[in-house]
Amino acid sequence: MTNGDIMIRAELKAPRAGAVAGIVFSVLFIASLTIIRLSVPVSPHDAGTFLPDVVKSVGFALNLLPFAGVAFLWFIGVLRDRMGELEDRFFATVFLGSGILFLAMVFTSSAVAGGILMSHGLLAEKLIESGIYTFARTVAYVIVNVYAMKMAGVFMITTCTLAVRIGLFPRWMAFLGYALALLLLLGSGRLSLAPLTFPLWVIMISIHILYANFRSEAAA
Repeated sequence: MTNGDIMIRAELKAPRAGAVAGIVFSVLFIASLTIIRLSVPVSPHDAGTFLPDVVKSVGFALNLLPFAGVAFLWFIGVLRDRMGELEDRFFATVFLGSGILFLAMVFTSSAVAGGILMSHGLLAEKLIESGIYTFARTVAYVIVNVYAMKMAGVFMITTCTLAVRIGLFPRWMAFLGYALALLLLLGSGRLSLAPLTFPLWVIMISIHILYANFRSEAAA
Protein backbone atom coordinates (compact mmCIF):
# COMPACT_ATOMS: atom_id res chain seq x y z
CA MET A 1 0.00 0.00 0.00
CA THR A 2 1.44 3.37 -1.04
CA ASN A 3 1.54 6.52 1.11
CA GLY A 4 -1.18 8.00 -1.09
CA ASP A 5 -3.49 5.06 -0.40
CA ILE A 6 -2.87 5.42 3.33
CA MET A 7 -3.77 9.14 3.22
CA ILE A 8 -6.96 8.46 1.27
CA ARG A 9 -8.07 5.78 3.74
CA ALA A 10 -7.32 8.11 6.69
CA GLU A 11 -9.41 10.88 5.10
CA LEU A 12 -12.31 8.48 4.56
CA LYS A 13 -12.27 7.06 8.09
CA ALA A 14 -12.75 10.47 9.78
CA PRO A 15 -16.11 11.22 8.08
CA ARG A 16 -17.22 7.64 8.71
CA ALA A 17 -16.42 7.95 12.42
CA GLY A 18 -18.22 11.28 12.60
CA ALA A 19 -21.27 9.88 10.85
CA VAL A 20 -21.39 7.01 13.32
CA ALA A 21 -21.06 9.58 16.12
CA GLY A 22 -24.07 11.46 14.73
CA ILE A 23 -26.10 8.26 14.79
CA VAL A 24 -24.96 7.50 18.34
CA PHE A 25 -25.93 11.03 19.44
CA SER A 26 -29.35 10.71 17.86
CA VAL A 27 -30.10 7.31 19.40
CA LEU A 28 -28.96 8.34 22.89
CA PHE A 29 -30.70 11.72 22.75
CA ILE A 30 -33.97 10.22 21.50
CA ALA A 31 -33.80 7.50 24.17
CA SER A 32 -33.15 10.07 26.90
CA LEU A 33 -35.94 12.41 25.75
CA THR A 34 -38.40 9.53 25.40
CA ILE A 35 -37.72 8.18 28.89
CA ILE A 36 -38.07 11.65 30.41
CA ARG A 37 -41.27 12.41 28.48
CA LEU A 38 -42.83 9.12 29.61
CA SER A 39 -41.72 9.57 33.22
CA VAL A 40 -42.20 13.29 33.87
CA PRO A 41 -45.40 15.35 33.41
CA VAL A 42 -45.19 17.78 30.50
CA SER A 43 -46.27 20.81 32.53
CA PRO A 44 -43.55 22.32 34.76
CA HIS A 45 -46.21 23.33 37.29
CA ASP A 46 -46.81 19.84 38.68
CA ALA A 47 -46.63 19.19 42.42
CA GLY A 48 -43.67 16.80 42.24
CA THR A 49 -45.58 13.81 43.63
CA PHE A 50 -44.23 11.63 40.81
CA LEU A 51 -40.59 11.94 41.89
CA PRO A 52 -40.29 8.79 44.06
CA ASP A 53 -41.48 6.63 41.16
CA VAL A 54 -39.14 8.00 38.47
CA VAL A 55 -35.80 8.48 40.23
CA LYS A 56 -34.18 5.46 38.57
CA SER A 57 -35.63 5.95 35.08
CA VAL A 58 -34.93 9.69 34.89
CA GLY A 59 -31.51 9.19 36.45
CA PHE A 60 -30.69 6.67 33.74
CA ALA A 61 -31.93 9.08 31.05
CA LEU A 62 -29.76 11.89 32.42
CA ASN A 63 -26.72 9.62 32.48
CA LEU A 64 -27.11 9.02 28.74
CA LEU A 65 -26.78 12.71 27.89
CA PRO A 66 -23.01 13.16 28.53
CA PHE A 67 -22.27 10.36 26.06
CA ALA A 68 -24.71 11.92 23.59
CA GLY A 69 -22.89 15.23 24.02
CA VAL A 70 -19.49 13.75 23.24
CA ALA A 71 -20.92 12.11 20.12
CA PHE A 72 -22.50 15.42 19.05
CA LEU A 73 -19.14 17.21 19.31
CA TRP A 74 -17.62 14.52 17.11
CA PHE A 75 -20.48 15.01 14.64
CA ILE A 76 -19.78 18.76 14.49
CA GLY A 77 -16.13 17.97 13.83
CA VAL A 78 -16.89 15.74 10.86
CA LEU A 79 -19.20 18.33 9.30
CA ARG A 80 -16.43 20.94 9.50
CA ASP A 81 -14.02 18.39 8.08
CA ARG A 82 -16.31 17.88 5.07
CA MET A 83 -16.56 21.64 4.55
CA GLY A 84 -12.79 21.90 4.22
CA GLU A 85 -11.44 25.00 2.46
CA LEU A 86 -14.94 25.88 1.18
CA GLU A 87 -16.04 26.73 4.73
CA ASP A 88 -17.75 30.14 4.98
CA ARG A 89 -16.31 31.83 8.08
CA PHE A 90 -19.47 33.73 8.97
CA PHE A 91 -21.86 30.80 8.76
CA ALA A 92 -19.25 28.41 10.16
CA THR A 93 -18.89 30.60 13.26
CA VAL A 94 -22.65 30.66 13.84
CA PHE A 95 -22.78 26.91 13.09
CA LEU A 96 -20.11 26.10 15.68
CA GLY A 97 -21.38 28.58 18.27
CA SER A 98 -25.00 27.43 18.10
CA GLY A 99 -23.95 23.77 18.33
CA ILE A 100 -21.84 24.40 21.43
CA LEU A 101 -24.55 26.57 23.04
CA PHE A 102 -27.14 23.86 22.39
CA LEU A 103 -24.94 21.30 24.09
CA ALA A 104 -24.13 23.61 27.02
CA MET A 105 -27.82 24.29 27.64
CA VAL A 106 -28.73 20.61 27.49
CA PHE A 107 -25.99 19.87 30.03
CA THR A 108 -27.14 22.76 32.25
CA SER A 109 -30.74 21.57 32.21
CA SER A 110 -29.58 18.02 32.96
CA ALA A 111 -27.51 19.24 35.90
CA VAL A 112 -30.51 21.08 37.33
CA ALA A 113 -32.71 17.99 36.90
CA GLY A 114 -30.04 15.80 38.48
CA GLY A 115 -29.84 18.23 41.39
CA ILE A 116 -33.60 17.90 41.91
CA LEU A 117 -33.32 14.10 42.06
CA MET A 118 -30.43 14.16 44.52
CA SER A 119 -32.10 16.79 46.73
CA HIS A 120 -35.33 14.81 46.75
CA GLY A 121 -33.47 11.75 47.98
CA LEU A 122 -32.07 13.72 50.91
CA LEU A 123 -34.83 16.20 51.83
CA ALA A 124 -37.99 15.18 50.00
CA GLU A 125 -40.58 17.12 52.01
CA LYS A 126 -38.49 20.24 52.49
CA LEU A 127 -37.64 20.35 48.78
CA ILE A 128 -41.31 20.52 47.80
CA GLU A 129 -42.44 22.83 50.61
CA SER A 130 -39.65 25.37 50.15
CA GLY A 131 -40.52 26.09 46.53
CA ILE A 132 -37.02 25.12 45.36
CA TYR A 133 -38.44 22.20 43.41
CA THR A 134 -40.89 24.41 41.51
CA PHE A 135 -38.16 26.92 40.67
CA ALA A 136 -35.61 24.30 39.57
CA ARG A 137 -38.19 22.34 37.57
CA THR A 138 -39.28 25.49 35.73
CA VAL A 139 -35.68 26.53 35.02
CA ALA A 140 -34.81 23.10 33.58
CA TYR A 141 -37.97 23.12 31.46
CA VAL A 142 -37.35 26.60 30.04
CA ILE A 143 -33.67 25.98 29.28
CA VAL A 144 -34.17 22.78 27.31
CA ASN A 145 -37.53 23.48 25.65
CA VAL A 146 -37.00 27.15 24.76
CA TYR A 147 -33.35 28.16 24.60
CA ALA A 148 -31.65 24.85 23.76
CA MET A 149 -34.18 23.97 21.06
CA LYS A 150 -33.90 27.43 19.49
CA MET A 151 -30.13 27.03 19.35
CA ALA A 152 -30.71 23.65 17.71
CA GLY A 153 -32.88 25.43 15.14
CA VAL A 154 -30.14 27.97 14.44
CA PHE A 155 -27.63 25.13 14.11
CA MET A 156 -29.88 23.44 11.55
CA ILE A 157 -30.39 26.64 9.54
CA THR A 158 -26.67 27.45 9.33
CA THR A 159 -25.80 23.83 8.50
CA CYS A 160 -28.40 23.73 5.74
CA THR A 161 -27.21 27.07 4.36
CA LEU A 162 -23.65 25.75 4.19
CA ALA A 163 -24.98 22.59 2.56
CA VAL A 164 -26.70 24.59 -0.18
CA ARG A 165 -23.58 26.68 -0.80
CA ILE A 166 -20.94 23.96 -0.90
CA GLY A 167 -22.94 20.79 -1.51
CA LEU A 168 -22.43 19.28 1.94
CA PHE A 169 -25.51 17.11 1.42
CA PRO A 170 -28.44 17.09 -1.06
CA ARG A 171 -30.57 20.22 -1.39
CA TRP A 172 -33.79 18.43 -0.45
CA MET A 173 -32.24 17.55 2.90
CA ALA A 174 -31.33 21.20 3.36
CA PHE A 175 -34.84 22.43 2.58
CA LEU A 176 -36.31 19.81 4.90
CA GLY A 177 -33.87 21.02 7.55
CA TYR A 178 -35.13 24.61 7.10
CA ALA A 179 -38.71 23.46 7.67
CA LEU A 180 -37.80 21.45 10.78
CA ALA A 181 -35.71 24.35 12.09
CA LEU A 182 -38.72 26.67 11.82
CA LEU A 183 -40.72 24.11 13.75
CA LEU A 184 -38.14 24.24 16.55
CA LEU A 185 -37.91 28.03 16.51
CA LEU A 186 -41.68 28.56 16.58
CA GLY A 187 -43.03 25.40 18.18
CA SER A 188 -40.56 24.49 20.94
CA GLY A 189 -42.26 24.85 24.30
CA ARG A 190 -45.68 24.37 22.69
CA LEU A 191 -45.32 21.00 20.96
CA SER A 192 -44.07 18.31 23.32
CA LEU A 193 -42.57 16.20 20.53
CA ALA A 194 -40.85 19.09 18.71
CA PRO A 195 -37.42 18.43 20.31
CA LEU A 196 -37.34 14.99 18.65
CA THR A 197 -37.08 16.60 15.21
CA PHE A 198 -33.48 17.66 15.85
CA PRO A 199 -31.96 14.22 16.55
CA LEU A 200 -34.05 12.72 13.73
CA TRP A 201 -32.58 15.29 11.34
CA VAL A 202 -29.05 14.56 12.62
CA ILE A 203 -29.48 10.83 12.07
CA MET A 204 -30.70 11.47 8.50
CA ILE A 205 -27.60 13.57 7.73
CA SER A 206 -25.33 11.01 9.40
CA ILE A 207 -26.73 8.12 7.36
CA HIS A 208 -26.20 10.15 4.17
CA ILE A 209 -22.58 10.93 5.11
CA LEU A 210 -21.95 7.28 5.97
CA TYR A 211 -23.42 6.15 2.64
CA ALA A 212 -21.40 8.76 0.70
CA ASN A 213 -18.27 7.67 2.55
CA PHE A 214 -18.69 4.02 1.56
CA ARG A 215 -19.28 5.06 -2.05
CA SER A 216 -16.09 7.17 -2.01
CA GLU A 217 -14.11 4.32 -0.47
CA ALA A 218 -15.34 1.93 -3.16
CA ALA A 219 -14.37 4.40 -5.88
CA ALA A 220 -10.93 4.93 -4.28
